Amino acid sequence: MKQTLGELMRMSRICRMLLATCLGSMILVIFYFQSMFQPVLRRNPFVVDGCCRKGSRNALQELYNPTQPELSGAAILHQTRRDQVVDSCRVHSASSRKRRVLTPADLKHLVVDEDHELIYCYVPKVACTNWKRVMMVLTGRGKYRDPMEIPSNEAHIPSNLKTLNQYSIPEINHRLKNYLKFLFVREPFERLVSAYRNKFTLKYNSSFHKRFGTHIVRHYRKNASADALLNGADVKFKEFAEYLVDPATQRSSPLNEHWQTVYQLCHPCHIHYDLVGKYETLEEDANYVLRLVGVGDTLRFPSYAKSTRTTDAMTAQFFSNISTQQQVQLYQLYKLDFLMFNYSTPSYLRLD
Repeated sequence: MKQTLGELMRMSRICRMLLATCLGSMILVIFYFQSMFQPVLRRNPFVVDGCCRKGSRNALQELYNPTQPELSGAAILHQTRRDQVVDSCRVHSASSRKRRVLTPADLKHLVVDEDHELIYCYVPKVACTNWKRVMMVLTGRGKYRDPMEIPSNEAHIPSNLKTLNQYSIPEINHRLKNYLKFLFVREPFERLVSAYRNKFTLKYNSSFHKRFGTHIVRHYRKNASADALLNGADVKFKEFAEYLVDPATQRSSPLNEHWQTVYQLCHPCHIHYDLVGKYETLEEDANYVLRLVGVGDTLRFPSYAKSTRTTDAMTAQFFSNISTQQQVQLYQLYKLDFLMFNYSTPSYLRLD
C-alpha cells in the first residue's frame, strides 16, 4: 500500500512537470509585459540590466535621458504619445487586451536590429517600405549605404531582415526589455483608403485581385459579370467596406496586414513601445529615431512623394460613397487605433 501511494505521488509530480514544460514551450509569456493598470514608463534606462555595451549609450538611454539639448523637446512629445497609448489601453482593457500573453507568431512584424539595439514594428501603408530599406542599411554592416538604392521588392523579402519571432523565448524577452521599440502609425481611415487604392485600383496588384477581389465580388456584388468574378480587378470601395465589416470576414481569419488594425499587428497594449512615430510627421519623427541611434549625420530617412499620397479630402470622398451604417461599423472596427494614437473622429463621418 505504501509503495502504491509513493508511486502515485511520483507520477503526480511527473505529470505536473510535463504540463509545465508543455505550457512553457507553447506559450510566450512576455516578462517585459507592462501592466497598463500600473504603467512603469518614466523609468531610467541606466538601471536596465545589460542594456548596453560597456562605455556606450544606446538609443534607449538617449531617448529617456537625452544628452543633446535639442532632443529634449522631442522626448517630451514622445512621452505624451506613450501616455496616450497607456491610457487608452487602460480604459478599453476589455477589448484591447483579450489575451494576457503573446506567442512568437504574434511577433512576426517586429524587425530586429542587433547592432543598434532596435525593434521596429512595421505597419503596411505607413512608410514601411522605406523603413525596411533603412533597417537594411542599419543591419547591413556596410552592404548598403543609400536606402533608395534598395529596390522596393527586395525590401519585402523576409530573409533580408530578422524578425523577433525567429528568436528563442529567453532571447525575445531580453530584447523586449532592453532594446528601443518603435512603430509608426497613420490616421486609420487614410491608411485604409490608401490600402484600397494600392491593392484594388492598380493593375499590377493582380495577386490581390485574385486572392481578395474575386471573393469580394462573389459575395458582395449582385449580377457580377463573368470577367469580374474571374479577375476581381474592379472592386468598389463600398464592396471593400462591406467585406471588412461582415462578421463572417472577421470570423474566418485575421484581416490582411494591409488593412489590419495597428493594435492587432503590433500589440501596443502588451508591448511597451518607447517611441510612436506618425505618418503626418514622418520625416521629423523618423530622423529623430536615427539621431537617437547615432547615425543621423550619415543616414537620412527617404522623402516620400506627397503628390500621390492619400489625403484627408480624398478619404472623405471615398467615405461619402458608403452608407451611414458602414461608416459606423468601420469606425467601431478601427476605434482603438483612433483612440490609442490620438486621432480625432473624422468630421465627414455620419455617426448619428
